[in-house]
Formats: sequence, structure tokens, C-alpha cells
Amino acid sequence: MTDTVKNSLLFALVFTLIIISGFFQGWNNAMFILNMGIISAIMALGVNLQWGYAGLFNVGVMGFVALGGLAAVLVGMPATPGAFSAGGPGVILAILLGAATIIVAVFTYKKMSAGRNRSLAITAILIFGFFVFRGFLDPAVGLIEDVNPAATGYLGGLNPGTQDTYRDNGWIMLIAWPVGGLFAAGAAWLIGKAALGLRSDYLAIATLGIAEIIIAVLKNEDWLTRGVKNVVGVPRPVPYELDLQNSAQFVERAAAMGFDPVEGSTIFVKLLYAALFAAVLGIIFYLSQRALNSPWGRMLRAIRDNEVAAEAMGKDVTARHLQVFILGSAICGIAGAMMTTLDGQLTPGTYQPLRFTFLVWVMVIVGGSGSNLGSILGGFLIWFLWVQVEPIGLFLMDIITAGMAEDSALRAHLIDSAAQMRLMTMGLIMILVLRFSPRGLIPEK
Repeated sequence: MTDTVKNSLLFALVFTLIIISGFFQGWNNAMFILNMGIISAIMALGVNLQWGYAGLFNVGVMGFVALGGLAAVLVGMPATPGAFSAGGPGVILAILLGAATIIVAVFTYKKMSAGRNRSLAITAILIFGFFVFRGFLDPAVGLIEDVNPAATGYLGGLNPGTQDTYRDNGWIMLIAWPVGGLFAAGAAWLIGKAALGLRSDYLAIATLGIAEIIIAVLKNEDWLTRGVKNVVGVPRPVPYELDLQNSAQFVERAAAMGFDPVEGSTIFVKLLYAALFAAVLGIIFYLSQRALNSPWGRMLRAIRDNEVAAEAMGKDVTARHLQVFILGSAICGIAGAMMTTLDGQLTPGTYQPLRFTFLVWVMVIVGGSGSNLGSILGGFLIWFLWVQVEPIGLFLMDIITAGMAEDSALRAHLIDSAAQMRLMTMGLIMILVLRFSPRGLIPEK
């Protein structure tokens, strides 16, 4: 069997499973799996760019995804009336003072010779700058959060509409997706300059910690994202279901296809999302393949396989690592902005770095590290299993315990354990793949 036939059969199997779920669980559920599968595939491509191409062990994926969600809010939501005039200038001044503190500290580090005096000077600058920064930021933040705290309590975004009309500008979310990539890329540059010199295990710890910091900021800085109160009503680049249901032409077409207006409108909206997401996935996959097969991609793989030999041949290993770290993080940021658009809300509390970073890594490993096509397959397959394992597990437990008494403690325990089958299944899949196909389902050539 040729590689092309094998790969085609693997993708056909995954999409057949999604179609079967549509017949048994409803097409809305199948379309949800498809859309989140596309977003998961994009995240997997970003991680594969870092790990599969360059061997960078980034465990802070969810931090970059969260920055993409932040971009969706800052671009897509309307400005809160009166919030910027109340505290906006103070926030800007505080940010400028914070940046100036860092610049002065860097300048001092470069100009003073190494020793105790330099360490004391930099420490004094940073401590003084921190208190000045907080002295201007905290009062300004308090003024912003006092503006209609029940409904808004944050600065808002750049949507030109008002609180009543901003949803009509759903097209702006198409701009928010690349902006999410820019946010993540900017954060990756800062992180990379500080952390990419670390060994792989220390880099993993550093990126995980930084992801936790990013998410903690989103949870606690209410003036920026409303914190754990969440931002709801994020506009969308596709029609709203209610508008479709009020369209006589759409209702007639849905009826002709055997759908009632409510179900037909939700499926149609998710189909439009799938088309937009698939277009983004196609562009990123095409560019990733071009990069992989270019001299730049071959150089990255040479660095991954033997850094010492590559550096001896004149390759700037640190610079190349920084490049690929920024690009992979930017892709994760785009996926984060798309996910927030699909959800219609930003909920910082749902970003769990260790749990969902693990899931994305399973997608890359199962699909095939270093293989873009394998990462896409892994994204679809692992997301499908993540969604379906719990209901399938509950179904199997019902069959296993069918002959037991209703008040049986063992029966209750087995049924309650169905919810834990997700993690067990992910581990089992990884063990089987690493045993029988250690390079993944679609390995790197």
C-alpha cells in the first residue's frame, strides 16, 4: 500500500466517524466536532512547527491561544462608553512608565560592568519602576472597572459599532484572527529572547509558567477582559440563526431539505464556520509545507538533529529557534482567536494550560511529529475521541452493568468512572501508537 493510499484511508476513516456521529447524535454535534477539529489541527500545526521542525519543547501552548482570544475581544467588541476617558490615559501612562523602566534596566545592564554594583542598581531600578507603574495603573484601573461594572466594567474593543449595533460588524472578526497571531508572536518574541537559551526540560518549565502568568492576567485584570466575569456576545463573521429563521427564503430551503428552521439555521451557520476555518487551515498547511521543503526547513531539521554540527557549519541556532518559536506561537494565536469567535465569548477560566497543552501534544505525537499532514490527522482524530469517549464509555458501562442491582455500589462506581475514560483513552492511544507506529500515523519522510 502506497503512502498516498494509506493517508487517504486514514483521513477517510476519521471523517467517516464524524459522519456516523451525525447520524446517531445529530448533525449539530457532528459539525461542532468538525469545526473544533479544524481549530485543533491548526494548533497542532503550530506545535509541530516548533517541535517537529526544530525540537523546541513548548508547554505554554494555551497561553498563546489565550492571547488570540484576547485579540478577538479587543478587536471585535465595541468600546465601553466613558471607560477610556475615565481611566484610559492613566493606563497608557502606566504602560509607558513600565516600558521605560525595562529600557533603563537594560541600558544599565549594558553600560555597567558586571559585579555587585550593577546588580544592586538594576534591582533598585526595577523595584522603583514597579511601584511607580502600580501607582499610576491601579487608580486608572479602578476608574475603568467602576463604569457599568454589571454589564461591562472594562475598556472594550475597537469595533466601530455601538453596544446595540456592533454585532452588525461581524466582518471585523476576520481581522481579529491575524491580530491574534500578532499578539502571540509578540509574546513569543519576548519569551524567546529570555528562555530559548535554556535546555529543553527547563524551556518546558519556563513556557508552562509563562502560560500560567498570561492566563492569570486575563483572569484578574478586569479592565482588560472582565476577568472571570467573561466577555459574552463576541460578534461573528457569519449570519445569526435568528436572522436566518426570520428569512422566508431560508425557511423554505431548509424545509425542502427536511430540516426545521431552528436545526437548519444552526447547521448552516456551522457549515459557514467550517468553510472559513478550512480556508485558514488550507493556507497555513500550504505555507507550512513550503517552509518544510525549503532550504530554511532543511536547515531547521539539521539543527534539530544535531545542533553542534549545524552551528559548526555557521548556522545561527539561536536566531533560527527564535524564528520558529515565533511562527508556531503565532499559528496558535490565530487558532485561539478563531475558537473565541466560534464560542462567541471569552472565558479565561476555561484555559487550562497543562490539560489542553497535553491534548495538543498528543495530536502531534499520534499524527506524526515533523509531518504537517500527520498533525492535521492527529488534530481531527484526537479531538473526535476526546469528545466521544465519555458518551461511548457511559454506553459501554450501561451494557456491562445491565445485570447488576440498581443499588449496587460496584454499578454506581463503574458508571461514575465513565467520565474518567477520556484520559485513560488518550494514554492508551499514545501507548499503542508508540508501540506499533513510533513515528506517528503519518510519519515524517
